[in-house]
Order: sequence, then C-alpha cells, then structure tokens
Amino acid sequence: MIKVVAENRIKKDKIEEFLALASRLREATNTKDEGCIHYDLYQDLEDPAVLTFLEEWESMEALEKHIAANHFKEIVPQFEPLVESKAMRMYNPAF
Repeated sequence: MIKVVAENRIKKDKIEEFLALASRLREATNTKDEGCIHYDLYQDLEDPAVLTFLEEWESMEALEKHIAANHFKEIVPQFEPLVESKAMRMYNPAF
C-alpha cells in the first residue's frame, strides 16, 4: 500500500479555479483508476489557500498507472499557473 500527501499552496485569487479542476480529477480518479483506495482533497482550516490531496493506492504500480492516465495528464498541468508552491511525499506502512 502506498499513501501520498500532495500539498499545494494556491494563489489566493485562483482557489476556486483550482477546486473546479481538482473536483474533475478526484471524480475521474475515484471512478476510473484501478487500485485507487482513497483519493480526496482537503482544505486547511487555518489557511484556505492550502489544499492537500490525500491518496491511498494498492501498489506503486497502481499509482504509476494513475500518473499515466489521460485524466491526470490533462488536468494536472492546468494546476501549474494556479499554484504558488507544492510538496509531495509518498509513504509505505511502517509496520
């Protein structure tokens, strides 16, 4: 199992645009990507410009297929002009 935490700091005037794109990505990922256990977006309670994808995948292979999927390749590049900064970490279970 692989967990992904992908944090994005969005430009203040671009939050709604980011949310619209992220909604499309979330829907496509949860319905089309085999091996996706959980794929959601969360907004920071103190700073609404921080939006974080929390993902859970059955395997690295499933995550790699997601990254290669048409919906990922179409939507993710559209995030770039909306984002001030981003950080992504991937995790394996420790136990």
